[in-house]
Formats: sequence, C-alpha cells, structure tokens
Amino acid sequence: MKAVIAEKPSVAREIASLLGATEKHDGYLKGNGYVVTWAIGHLISLAMPSDYGIAGFKKESLPILPDPFILTVRKIKKEKGYLDDPGAVKQLKIIETIFEECESIIVATDAGREGELIFRYIYDYLNCKKPFDRLWISSLTEKAIHQGFASLKPGYDFDGLFFAAQARSRADWLVGINSTQALSLQAGNGVYSLGRVQTPTLSLICKRYIDNKNFKVETYWQLELKYSKDGMTFSSISKDKWKDKDKTMEVMKSIERLGNSVVNSVTTRNSNEQPPLLFDLTALQKEANKKLDLTAEETLSIAQTLYEKKFITYPRTGSKYLSNDIWPEIPDLVRALENREGYKERINNVKWGRFNKRIVNDLKVTDHHALLITEKIPSALSTKENAIYDMIALRLLEAICYQCAKEITDIKLESLHYEFILKGARVIDPGWRAIQNHFQDEDKEEEVLMDIPILKEGDSLNIKEGSILEKKTRPPALYTEAGLLSAMENAGRQIENEEERKSLDNIGIGTPATRAAIIEVLFDRNYILREKKNLIPTQKGLQVYELVKEKKIADVSMTAQWELALQKIENNELDSQVFQKEMEDYAKSITSELLSTTIVANTPALKCPKCKNHNLIFNDYVVKCPDQNCQWIQFKSVCEVTLSDKEIENLILKKKTSLLRGMKSRSGNKFDAYILLDEDGKTSFDFGKPKKKRK
Repeated sequence: MKAVIAEKPSVAREIASLLGATEKHDGYLKGNGYVVTWAIGHLISLAMPSDYGIAGFKKESLPILPDPFILTVRKIKKEKGYLDDPGAVKQLKIIETIFEECESIIVATDAGREGELIFRYIYDYLNCKKPFDRLWISSLTEKAIHQGFASLKPGYDFDGLFFAAQARSRADWLVGINSTQALSLQAGNGVYSLGRVQTPTLSLICKRYIDNKNFKVETYWQLELKYSKDGMTFSSISKDKWKDKDKTMEVMKSIERLGNSVVNSVTTRNSNEQPPLLFDLTALQKEANKKLDLTAEETLSIAQTLYEKKFITYPRTGSKYLSNDIWPEIPDLVRALENREGYKERINNVKWGRFNKRIVNDLKVTDHHALLITEKIPSALSTKENAIYDMIALRLLEAICYQCAKEITDIKLESLHYEFILKGARVIDPGWRAIQNHFQDEDKEEEVLMDIPILKEGDSLNIKEGSILEKKTRPPALYTEAGLLSAMENAGRQIENEEERKSLDNIGIGTPATRAAIIEVLFDRNYILREKKNLIPTQKGLQVYELVKEKKIADVSMTAQWELALQKIENNELDSQVFQKEMEDYAKSITSELLSTTIVANTPALKCPKCKNHNLIFNDYVVKCPDQNCQWIQFKSVCEVTLSDKEIENLILKKKTSLLRGMKSRSGNKFDAYILLDEDGKTSFDFGKPKKKRK
C-alpha cells in the first residue's frame, strides 16, 4: 500500500478520484492500493520559547538560540496561553497510522518551498523512516496529475528545497523571537513585533511616508499654446517652467502680441514596444491592485481557488517564463479560449503559426513556469474570479503576439526665443496592444495623438489660444500595495554599493509566495493601515520605525542578501548550517543592539484612575494598570469605534471623551455618545441632551 499526502482536503480528493481511492474515511480516502490523506496546512511548526522552558520575556534569556530546534504540533491561542490545536492533533494521528501501515509515501503537497516544509516537518516529527517520492506538478488537471504520477521523482532530489525552507523557517524564528522580545523589554509597554522580512518592509512604507510628508511642494507655471492646421487642433507646452507668476504673465502677453510660433525641428523615430511577459504571482498581484483594487492577499486567495478548480496553473510562481517542453501546449490553450465569451474576436489578432517565443527561456524557469490558464475553460465564476482569470488569459494572448510598432514625433517650436514642445505618436502596427485595444499605459506620460498634422522645419503656426498652466512639484508617491510589491521585488536595486547592487539585482525581500502574508502581518500588528489605496503607517508603526531605522534589522539590502543565500541553499550551492550560524550571530548582534536602545514612550503619562498610584500601560488593544491587585482596564475599541490616545487622555484627565460617532450596539444599530469616567474608574455612556421635538 502507498500513502499519498496532499496539502489540503480538496486536492487530496482530486488525486484520490484519479487514483481510484474512493472509500471515504475520517481524514483519508482509500482504494486501489492507495491511501490518500492531507495535512491541513502547517500541522507542525517550530516550538516556542516556552517549549524550551523559557517563560515570559526576560533579558537574561536573550538571545534564545535553540540547539537543537524542537518541532511541535500547531498551537491555537486560548485565554490561558497556547494549546495544541485539537484538529491538528487528530489529523496528525491519522497521518501517523497511515505512514506506519504503508510501504512508501508519495508527497503531493504544493510543489514549492513551503509545501516541501509542510511534509518534511510532519515526516521528521513522526520520526518516519519510510521511503518517499515526490509528485511535482504545475496544475491540477487530470492530464497533469496522470503525467506527474507517471514520472514521480525521488524524494531526496528535493533535499535542497527542504533545507532552504527549513533555513528560512529557523531564520525567521531566530530574528523574530529575539528582536521582538528585546525591543518589547526595552519599551516596557506592550509587544513590539519585529521580523526578518516584516521590519524592512515596514521601513520601506515609513520612509516613503515621511519623505512624502516632508516634501516641500513648489508651485510653478508653464505656457500652453494652441494651434489649428488642416482642420486639426493641437497644442504645445513651454520647456521653461517659471516660479514667478507675474513673469509668466509677461511672457504670455509678449507671445500673444507676436501671434505665432515657428517650427525649429521635427524628429520622427520608430518605437517598438515588446509585449509583456507572462505573470508571476507578484506581477499578477500588482496588476490586480492597480486595476481591481484587490489586496495582494485577496489576489492570491482567488488565484489559489482558480488553481484548485483546475482553471489555472500553480499560482505561487516566481517566474514569468515558460520552458521549452511547455511551449507546444500553448496553441491548444489559445484554441480553448475561443469557447469563452468575448475572446473569439481577440484571438483573431493572434498570428497563428508565428507565435512570439520571447516568453520561452529554460534558464529563467524556477520551481514552476509562469502563470497559465489550462484547457478547462470556466463557465460560472464570481465577478472577482472572472476578473483574475481574464487577466491571466489576456496576458497569454498578449505575450504570444509581436511588438506594437509606433511612429513617435518630437517637434520643437520657438516663440519669442522661448522653446515649446509638441509630442505625438502614430500606431503603425498595433501588435499585442490590439488584444485589449489599449494603447497607453497609465504610468507613461507619452501622449498618443492619432491626428497630428504634418509639420516641417520653418513652418509658421498662428497661435489660436494661449493659456497659463499652474502646476506643482509632486512628492514621492505613497505606496499602494502594487508599489510596495514592486519595492519588495526589486529591493536589491535600492542598494547604493554598485557591486552589491549588481549581485542582488534580481533579488527581492520575501518571495512571491510570502509577500502578501508579510503585508497582512503589518496590518495585524497595527503597524500600517489603508487610506483609500495608499498604505499609511500608524503611530505605532512609525514609533517602531524610529526605533529600528538605523539598526541592522531594518536593512533592506541585508534581507535581500539572505534571500540570495536561501536560493543558493535550494540549489545545493551553500550549506544550510553555515547560513544558520550566520543567523545565530546576527540574532546575538541585533538583540544586543536593541537591548541597548533607549526608548522614550510616545504615549501620554497617565495615572490609573482607580488606584491613583501607577502609570497606565498602553498596549495595542487596551490601556491598563500594571498593578495586579488593581486590574483597571480600558479597551481601545468600544462598540466598533477605536479610541485614540488623545481620547484616552481626555477620558482620564477630563473624565469625558469627545462625542464618538458611529458606534454600534449589539443589535447592530448605530449611535453617537460620550464615554464618561467616574471617581472609581468606572465608565458609562452619555448620549447627550435629547433633541426637542418640533411642535
């Protein structure tokens, strides 16, 4: 009997159906010589400090450097601390029994770093010695699964992948546990979570936010002149930018008196825009954030659903290319799309027999090729699922087309010794842009003018109308999720040292599979929030940034170097033990650095309103008295409205908050009220004076 272990029940059921394992049991399916079970994600993880006998946050315990690391069953948080997850314990016992009774194991967890780690941690925790093979597939179609089982790979072929995943897991533990405890101990007023990747990511957001807020906006003026020729109206803009409006008006009046502009030069050049590459996960998340306002986490969740429904290939890919062995399948995928509504006309723009092979590069395909659709075409999807599917499908059609050919015209005009510029473009061959009939990118300033008249050097144009344009210098744009994903993906390019920058040019922080989760952690920690589409640091996030911005833990380039090291471990080019020793040394260094940090609390110094003896402690969710005998506490969230530190200060000092609007009762009704505090430290609502009814 062979055991098959998948990552999720849905995938296990799909595999079991194809293998003929149709007998349903609690936690597994059986039949035809196979027992198919599942892991329900990370059943096993690295143990917490308490499992090593280190309770609470204590300076004398830091740094904590486990030797060896202990594995433990997944925990869930309860009132009395962390307890074993009953569901994880139950499923683990089922897996253990199956492994004991089987001859060998087939690993069918997701084909990537984390999928490998999920299985290996279970295998090691159970002290299993059974031989295992690896199912390595990029889609869940029947064809892909059959091919995968026909070409199972020896489990040891993926030792490098596991060692990289294990090294990442241990590095995150060493950095996260030690830095969080060290900073929290120094702060003395709550938990300040830090992490190997989350802290550099927070630093990116905070630095951009501060640069944006400190930017001094300057006003300047330019002139716009309109002309008319051959029945067409067009305009030019001055090359000069004036800071003095009066001076600008003087120039405008002089030019109006002159009444004309002379063409100084006309330059025409051809521009070929290559089609975009296929999506990897990060590129899909960026596009979905720009066009659909979806978060990175939402996009990943939708893509995972489409994958499990067999409509797209494995979504957690870091490659935008295909391997040569996949290329012959592309025509069938395009033909299949003809059955999807709205695609037949688009496909007419594809040149059959002359597909662009720019997306084929074996050397640039990592664990998985770029995101593709499968031959299974969806008919009933949710609105968001349809939108993500269409993004992937349309990108395939664009990628196999040839370049968009444009004729770009740059014209320089002169009026009263001032230079004016006119730019235009004419599409010669739409190429890939015909797929969506979209000829201009939002982030490009180039203007597409289809009806610019023919002009030549020396032509004189009468000015039809002149106007003064008031403009302002723009601060660095706040990060959207799309912008942050780009910054994380291209972290290596931000390094000042040229030699380092070259070596890390294609290395980011985090991986395509983990970046969404990293961003969500920052939200969960109350370090950042969304303001429309922008990511804004909270007061707590800025406080953490100010504390660590000069420390090693905030160094983006160092995190990028670690990602490069993990890649080398995966490729068997670096011993994982060497990397772990480096991370232990780093944990010692950052712990020492943080424990020597002087922290000045940003929260107001307020005495407990009940015992009147102790300064209140401000945490993420509560304000409380540190005295166990007093136990006064005020939750920051009251009826779904969050009290700011200023409101807490009003409550303690003035015994009353300002009017809090939009609170919700248990029945869901909204109301406005003040919160009052009496002399015994007890709170109550004040709904204000009732409005007098009109007679």
